[in-house]
Amino acid sequence: MCLAIPVRVVELVGDDQAVVDLDGVRKEISLSLVDGVQVGDYVILHVGYALTRLDPEEAERTLALFAQAGAAAAATP
Repeated sequence: MCLAIPVRVVELVGDDQAVVDLDGVRKEISLSLVDGVQVGDYVILHVGYALTRLDPEEAERTLALFAQAGAAAAATP
C-alpha cells in the first residue's frame, strides 16, 4: 500500500527542491514534478516527490482525518 500525505512547504532550496514540514518533522523533497510551488503552499508528498499542490483547507481537513485515525488506532487495544 502506498500513502501520499499533505505537507506544507517552509523553504525553497535550489531550482527543484524544498523543505517541507509535517507536525514539526522537516524533510527535503523534490519539486521536479510540480511547477510554481511557493513557501506556504501545501503539496501532496509521496516517496520524496511533490505530486501536486493542494488547497490549504483541503490539506487541513486531510491532516485532521489522519490525526483522528491515529488517535483511534492508539486507543484500540
